[in-house]
Amino acid sequence: MNALLALWLPILLSAVVVFVISSLIHMVFKWHAPEYRQLANEDAVRDAIRAGNPTPGQYAIPHCADMKAMGSEPMMKKYQEGPVGFLLLAPNGPCNIGKSLLQWFLMGLGVTVIGAFLATQLFGLDPARAMTAAKLIGAVSFLSFGMGTLCESIWMARPWTSSAKFLLDAALYACGTAAVFYWLWP
Repeated sequence: MNALLALWLPILLSAVVVFVISSLIHMVFKWHAPEYRQLANEDAVRDAIRAGNPTPGQYAIPHCADMKAMGSEPMMKKYQEGPVGFLLLAPNGPCNIGKSLLQWFLMGLGVTVIGAFLATQLFGLDPARAMTAAKLIGAVSFLSFGMGTLCESIWMARPWTSSAKFLLDAALYACGTAAVFYWLWP
């Protein structure tokens, strides 16, 4: 625990660096913007969804209750007719960007705490091991920020090009995190 306390500054600064890099990616370079497309009949789709009065949550279209039913003729017909996809619904009302940004910052902070913990368990606070510790923390950061997107491409139909961009984001976060820890390793 004392080792983690000795790393409070690189832990906090790394979370800030990730937050800044993310802000640049999404607000300046906007390389994820083309991934979100508009339906040609958006208002009709919104009306149809609203008519069903769904609660916030995750939905599959078509919905299949179990694996046995997936192979049934009626389900196969639905899959052939389409559309096939997944729908995430949030509560009605304006987006609470402040809450999301806080959660994102806290996630970045958690990732750096875990990376710092692992590094101190393996290397202590030995100044001679600063580069090795920074590489480990960078690897933990990359895995934490990047690998989830691959699951979404595999199971949730996220385009692979989108996941590739999120992996690039994760690599940038990892480089920023590793650089801060290398610079500020005690």
